[in-house]
Amino acid sequence: MVDFVWKLFSQTGNIETYLLMKELESESQELDQAVSSTNNLDTLPVDSNM
Repeated sequence: MVDFVWKLFSQTGNIETYLLMKELESESQELDQAVSSTNNLDTLPVDSNM
């Protein structure tokens, strides 16, 4: 998706398209961080005395 928006921006020079691309990149990074945090939960020790 970001590649398409970058190509559109490079062809048009439209600043709104560039800002959309930066927003998409930011959301992608936030999602990657959230997934990484969730994956870290799998390595926590489990209390089997429950």
